[in-house]
Amino acid sequence: MTERAADVLLRADRVTKLYLDGHVLALGDVSFSLHRAEYVAVMGPSGSGKSTLLNVLGALDRPTSGEVYFEGQALGAMPSLDRYRNRKLGFVFQSFQLLPVLTALENVQVPMLECVRSDAQRVARARALLDNVGLTRRARHLPKHLSMGERQRVAIARALANDPPLLLADEPTGNLDTFSARGIMRLFTDLRYQHGVSILMVTHDPQLAAEADRILQMRDGRLVEP
Repeated sequence: MTERAADVLLRADRVTKLYLDGHVLALGDVSFSLHRAEYVAVMGPSGSGKSTLLNVLGALDRPTSGEVYFEGQALGAMPSLDRYRNRKLGFVFQSFQLLPVLTALENVQVPMLECVRSDAQRVARARALLDNVGLTRRARHLPKHLSMGERQRVAIARALANDPPLLLADEPTGNLDTFSARGIMRLFTDLRYQHGVSILMVTHDPQLAAEADRILQMRDGRLVEP
């Protein structure tokens, strides 16, 4: 892929993150670009800064220095980071983070509550997304009645609720067995090719990372050569 500005969806420019009054380096001078419809895996040992990077890119945390740009606009200059998170990003976590008292259908609708959609439109969108992830017949089930793999599929459907151009996934298969993990990765691949979604995934699994276009290796808060 080229580095044409139109192709770059997300760009980190010399991002640094310090904790504990500046004594702990979580991220150090991290720079890279993510292109539209690109799938990038981030790997590295525990404590290398992978999740911190995802949090900064997703505006869940602010960098100490440096800047993150989305579609050419600096996050620090955006009037509403809530809108950025809600409209531009889909988050997929290892722990699913589904609301236990809501059905699969209701969980998928949660991000849409901030959008201008009628109740009927939200339900129709949620049903379509559950259909896409193979859970048509599980829409009325609570999370406790779903398998681990099914819960993650609900979480992915929820992440796609507002049709974001980017999915940020933090160890999305970490709680799944091998069979379920492969199914989730096939789903990610389908989303990318069918809908043009970009994916940035943190993972410890080299087999899953091998399916990505690129692998970013992190160590001690910095990007290193593979």
